[in-house]
Amino acid sequence: MALIDALKWRYATKKMNGQAVPQEKVDYILEAAKLAPSSSGLQPYKIFVITNQELKEKLRAVSFDQSQVTDASHVLVWAAWDGYSLEKISAVFDKTIAERGIPADIPADAMDEYKQRLWGMYEPLGQEWHANHAAKQAYISFGIAIAAAAEQQVDATPMEGFIPSEVDKLLGLNELGLKSVLVLPLGYRDDANDWLVNLKKVRTAQEEFITVIK
Repeated sequence: MALIDALKWRYATKKMNGQAVPQEKVDYILEAAKLAPSSSGLQPYKIFVITNQELKEKLRAVSFDQSQVTDASHVLVWAAWDGYSLEKISAVFDKTIAERGIPADIPADAMDEYKQRLWGMYEPLGQEWHANHAAKQAYISFGIAIAAAAEQQVDATPMEGFIPSEVDKLLGLNELGLKSVLVLPLGYRDDANDWLVNLKKVRTAQEEFITVIK
């Protein structure tokens, strides 16, 4: 399915039927999410994949009783770093250097200089800015995952409607230096019981949405 057609097909599914999503489709969606761009390649977030029904019931209780959480095949949770540190940035850069090697035309200390410069910009901005910036990177991955799900004709419901502090407790995120940002149940629509399934998709007209500056 072409991407535009897939995006026209998808909608924020309100009722899922409990059918399992094949693992290869879930893996495809997660791979797309992993390949998303992020600032300086840091990928300051992780994705938790939940299939345990008891845990999904607990998540539903702190997600304003949204039935998609328990009716979904898989529930994906994006959890972003609660802050940046020189140690975290260094770990990513060291891994990148180890896997890529350093091209002959780049000075050996160039990556270290960039890392120090990056941390020099981030450090004074404070913990709140750090957490918000990391969350924004998670949103990019989240959007790509939604598009990948649509391409696979897997229904997905983007969710910010949950209590982050409670999700953090359920998943033990505080101990990992993470904060829950977004939730994405994956499954299949219940056509007979979803009030939204047959309603027209409404978006801003192209001429109002896009401004071309020459």
